[in-house]
Amino acid sequence: MSENSLDIQEVERKADIPLSNSGVIVKIESAKETDSNEAEELSFAEGGLQGWLTLLGAYINAFGVYQDFYVREYLTNYTPGDIGWIGGVQLFLNFSLGGITGRLFDKGYFRHLLVAGIVLHALAIFTLSLSHENSYYQVFLSQGLCLGFACGVIYVPSLSIASHYFQRRRSLAMGIVSAGSALGAVIHPIMLNKLFNGPVGFHNGVRISAGLNVALLIIALLIIRTRPPRKQADTGKNFPIIHFLRDVPYAVTVIAGLLTFCGLFFAVFYLQLFAVTRGVEENLAFYLLSIMNAASVIGRIVPNALVPYIGIFKLMGIFSVSLGVVMLCMAAVNDAAGAIVFAIFFGFCSGAAVSLAPPLLGALSKNINEIGARIGIFFLFASVLGLFSTPIAGALLTSDYHWLHAILFAGVRNVLDLYAESRLIWSEIQITMLAAGICYSLAGYLAYRQIRRAENGDS
Repeated sequence: MSENSLDIQEVERKADIPLSNSGVIVKIESAKETDSNEAEELSFAEGGLQGWLTLLGAYINAFGVYQDFYVREYLTNYTPGDIGWIGGVQLFLNFSLGGITGRLFDKGYFRHLLVAGIVLHALAIFTLSLSHENSYYQVFLSQGLCLGFACGVIYVPSLSIASHYFQRRRSLAMGIVSAGSALGAVIHPIMLNKLFNGPVGFHNGVRISAGLNVALLIIALLIIRTRPPRKQADTGKNFPIIHFLRDVPYAVTVIAGLLTFCGLFFAVFYLQLFAVTRGVEENLAFYLLSIMNAASVIGRIVPNALVPYIGIFKLMGIFSVSLGVVMLCMAAVNDAAGAIVFAIFFGFCSGAAVSLAPPLLGALSKNINEIGARIGIFFLFASVLGLFSTPIAGALLTSDYHWLHAILFAGVRNVLDLYAESRLIWSEIQITMLAAGICYSLAGYLAYRQIRRAENGDS
């Protein structure tokens, strides 16, 4: 087999490593064959990394709490579309910076990125606590920009680090790491709702959550140990975007990711507000985000555990299509029971779609020192949709809460017929999600062909 060929089966056969709740000793072998075939033994504190990701993902997903509070209480002079730009910009920065931070992670700057993220996170939340009611620019600068930068600095490196310690069980390891974010998001929205709508109020509530988050980040900084990158010959590819996109399976996977992420975060940001406007009691609506993220914990672990038996490309295709179908079902929700069922199914499917992406990209990597860059570039392209999809959905929603229009934007691209008076929707399954499923299957086939050609060339 040639030096640069991709052998997914060989990667999956290596390093049969058990997971534990404490630290484990693991062996990491270079993706390229060496004469000595030596392995390095390193200690991986899974609990610490998982706790850090719990914090990070909690703040990303918890914007749904802010969205509801801003629309109904704090930024009442602005439309849902205007407010949606706050979350859209935060989401854009969270993903788009991965193109830079992923490359820095591959070069060994993980701890530097984490320290920068802690400082920016503390600054963002503290300035948000000083903002004034109906002062849009203050909220936008502190939460949209500064917090977006803070999350973006550490998001892709935090996902990539697990891939340095696991090979055959890489998907399961990354799924557990990703589940940490959903687990934190179960608790964080409940805490924010109780603080914002109780005697503590918005400003002090933000300060309390900031203190908790920064404390967890500092603990993570103290307990996370990273594996130094292997030294490689300088290839001159300091900006490898074009180089990676020439890899056809990777390019097709990026296209599939763009289709999958289109409309993905609409329900995350607007679920609580949607439930309240549909007559669900506020006390119950407050828990919908936690219910959704509890289901997401399962969705981020179970599908990843099935990867060795079904295949990661097949699973991504299945859950991309399923996510589109579930989004269409949101239009039929009219009571508390329907909202809970939707939150459970959406949480499971979205958790699977999000958590399967990083290990899929890791499987396409030629060596371990380019995993961070490949994941970062993938999220860089996906971030463009995150920037525009949420504000557009908010604009379609309007101040009169025309949920049907926004749901159709998030969940379907080709409407066959629409009876507005009876609110019956006859439409095709979400075209973008269906196309994403096809693209993931095509990428898997192309990767397989790439392996076979390399093997035939060496035989």
